[in-house]
Amino acid sequence: MTSVEKPPSATDTPSRKKRKPLLMLLLAACIVIAIAYALYWFLVLSHQQDTDDAYVAGNQVQISPQVSGSVSKVWFDNTDLVHKGDILVSLDKTDANQTLNKAETALASSVRQVRQLMINTRQYQANIELKRTALAQAEADLARRDPLAQRQLIGREELQHARDTAASAKASLDVAIQQLNANQAMILNTPLDQQPVIQQSAAALRDAWLALQRTDIRSPIDGYVSRRSVQVGAQITPSSALMVVVPSQELWVDANFKETQLAEVRIGQPVTVTADIYGDAVTYHGKVVGLDMGTGSAFSLLPAQNASGNWIKVVQRLPVRVSLDPQDLQQHPLRIGLSTQVTIDVSNTSGQALATVMRKSPAYESDALTLQLQQADHIIQRIIAANAG
Repeated sequence: MTSVEKPPSATDTPSRKKRKPLLMLLLAACIVIAIAYALYWFLVLSHQQDTDDAYVAGNQVQISPQVSGSVSKVWFDNTDLVHKGDILVSLDKTDANQTLNKAETALASSVRQVRQLMINTRQYQANIELKRTALAQAEADLARRDPLAQRQLIGREELQHARDTAASAKASLDVAIQQLNANQAMILNTPLDQQPVIQQSAAALRDAWLALQRTDIRSPIDGYVSRRSVQVGAQITPSSALMVVVPSQELWVDANFKETQLAEVRIGQPVTVTADIYGDAVTYHGKVVGLDMGTGSAFSLLPAQNASGNWIKVVQRLPVRVSLDPQDLQQHPLRIGLSTQVTIDVSNTSGQALATVMRKSPAYESDALTLQLQQADHIIQRIIAANAG
């Protein structure tokens, strides 16, 4: 039985004719897209290096006490904003006040002792004059008796007594002079407030005053409190970690690029950063600050020992530090540890791969913990004036 071929319908030929221009148009569009992408890759993408192995980093200022004590107040908690100089934790001041009172008493006692030495100087000087007068009288008596003894008008015993009296007066004068010298060695010609004993007591008073001021633990920077571990009633020491203050502005990004991406990366190249917390809607601008001097595996606690047995090559990653525009951070704050996407424009390779200029100013500094001693010096001068007589 033979099959009968069905003749083509009248609609098949026009449908094919319509599809052919569409296919040609689609092919042309694909060619244009491919050419456009090739141009975009050649002009843009070939001059960019990007990674999503990048995280926000920043300073974590550890707050620790400078003196030991018992915590009486905790002024801030996690996520609270603090300013430079704000009191974060207060310690019980009873012991510090007692120590300061003892130092004030010791200084007053030192002033009186030195004052007594100065008065003794005048007493020893008067005593020397008295001894000199006694010596002069004894020598005069001996001078009168010596001729009489030669003419045997007085006995030898009386002459010997006169000689002994003169020798004793001379020895007494020598003792008085040495007493004055010893007293002068203690005070010399130094003013009262510059005497070593008083200076030592004054230094002890300053230490006690500083210890009292340091019972208020202050923030060295502006930032936000994090990782608070201190509790009221805790006994803390200078090695205790109380909390961390994290500044919101001084943040950067540590981008971990593959070693095969770093050949054209230079310091100063422009960088664009997007953070997962805001998505692609927010773009941060920055620049390359520097490349670390070692990979993460090289600085790990147990570095890889590739000289042993079998070895499999693993592409290493090197941290690249990227600074961020402060205005971008102010408009869209970030937090330490957030994930980011980093893209470096490597079209300009005229920069340096390593820093060649030494930093001439501190990278970070704060004077919030520096205490001025004017108040302590005022207390010292008041005590000296009250006990100097």
